[in-house]
Amino acid sequence: MLRTEKEVAVANIRASFEKSTSAVFLDYQGMTVEEVSQLRARFRARGVEYKVYKNTLIKKALSGTGYVDALGKTALKGMTGVALSFEEPSAAARVAKEFLKENEKLKIKAGLMDGAVLTASAVENQLATLPTKDQARGMLLAQFLAPLESFVRLINAPAQQMVLVLEAKKNKG
Repeated sequence: MLRTEKEVAVANIRASFEKSTSAVFLDYQGMTVEEVSQLRARFRARGVEYKVYKNTLIKKALSGTGYVDALGKTALKGMTGVALSFEEPSAAARVAKEFLKENEKLKIKAGLMDGAVLTASAVENQLATLPTKDQARGMLLAQFLAPLESFVRLINAPAQQMVLVLEAKKNKG
């Protein structure tokens, strides 16, 4: 790869990291081409970009961000695949966690989210368990509707009590 090609590649990698909401670094060593293709298809279906970069290019792209020191010790060694989430921060981690159940050769090295470097266990146990955007919206809507539902129940309670009293009086006598 020529120097100019490397500079373009580094700029593209940097732009991808800047646009992403989260990144998951994976070790795919020992996986067959078919298994990697299945993994790529799952990432693509969830709107996640999966690329394999040279570790030195990733280090150059992330230089000046503070990530390089933390990632260099764990994530940027050996074969490295990077899954970048652009819409939902947990999408890449969720796909990787699901794929791990079927294929133990895949290993999560580390993750990035909101300016923080996450360990492999944090990616698997915290980032992958975050709710999707639709689930989060549903939970927020439920929080907004809960007080209104209680208010409606309170307003209807006296009328319902009256109906129950009248029905009991009718049955009694």
